[in-house]
Amino acid sequence: MKNYKVLTINNISEKGLELLPENYSISDNIDDPDAIIVRSAKLHDMEFSPNLKYIGRAGAGYNNIPVERCSENGILVCNAPGANANAVRELLIASMILSSRNIVEAHKWTEKLLDSEDITKDVENGKKQFVGNEIKGKTLGVIGLGNIGKIAIDAGAALGMKVIGIDPYLSVRDAIHLNKDLEIPESMEELVMNSDFLSIHVPLTDDTENLIGKDLIYKMKDGITVFNLARNGLVDNKAIAEALESGKVKKYIVDFPERETLNMKNTVNLPHIGASTYESEENAAVMVVNELMDFMENGNIKNSVNFPDCDLGVCYSAQRITVMHRNIPRMLQRILNILAENEKLNVANLFNKNKGDWAYTMIDLDSEICQETINKIKNIESVTRVRAL
Repeated sequence: MKNYKVLTINNISEKGLELLPENYSISDNIDDPDAIIVRSAKLHDMEFSPNLKYIGRAGAGYNNIPVERCSENGILVCNAPGANANAVRELLIASMILSSRNIVEAHKWTEKLLDSEDITKDVENGKKQFVGNEIKGKTLGVIGLGNIGKIAIDAGAALGMKVIGIDPYLSVRDAIHLNKDLEIPESMEELVMNSDFLSIHVPLTDDTENLIGKDLIYKMKDGITVFNLARNGLVDNKAIAEALESGKVKKYIVDFPERETLNMKNTVNLPHIGASTYESEENAAVMVVNELMDFMENGNIKNSVNFPDCDLGVCYSAQRITVMHRNIPRMLQRILNILAENEKLNVANLFNKNKGDWAYTMIDLDSEICQETINKIKNIESVTRVRAL
């Protein structure tokens, strides 16, 4: 049984770590780790040892990890999509209610009554300034229909709201699991024109940076409330500030405070608490630990952000090798040609799949592979890591 060293960064839930068997050494101070489990700490300036094979992000977003550098060094990066979905959904529900009923403003006003001579009288005279709206019957628009977006739609429908949503990357397989009451508009512009509440649930990429910008805000329904509980950088701060000043946007609830947002009118800044529940932290830790063990022991990949998901189950042949490499023509042929040079090696099972610029090959062999053959595969140009399990 091989031994593995796991470096933990940030506080990782014990519910996940306790799943690791005795051959896994776990510490927040360990040299030359085989794996890293991290939450939100930034790893861009961290040096990775050649022994590092896996980084597990105990959460959904992975902007804190240098993914491309990891790919080039044969390091698998996995996350925990959906682990925090219910936590974010509940925060969205709370945010819709607190914004539509002016709860934050009412609370701040009430705190100032401590020196009042007649609190009851002042309350009765002052409460009319906080009259709000019910969310039942209003329209919730959702951009992004992944793990969180889907259940946000379910929550809105359950609360009696009309629900509309859009996702340019939605697959047919995912679409069949969407709420039956969901309406999908022709465009994002049509969605924002008809939404009373707009919630964003997409990752931050080059395509989604400042997704909510001046042009899209101009098309929005007057008096809309915007929620960004997904990721910093999705909303153009200057554009949303101008819309709040003019009243085009009624309120803005953001879970990623910045100096600009803290100075915005009618804005509720939250301290990045979307996934801050004990349950979501436990769910995320359990997911990445299970992914870690399956990758280390079987070479299987699940929920990777830089390599394709691959699963050959448990190897019942003599040995399994896995190869991380660039997604280029004839790579599989080159690997198999090297194996064919050894007359004793016979392929029992094989899996090859690509994702963007990178690919992954798993090969089960009827006899054990020698180090010389492994080295030949390692020396193929564009191969970044070879493992014999």
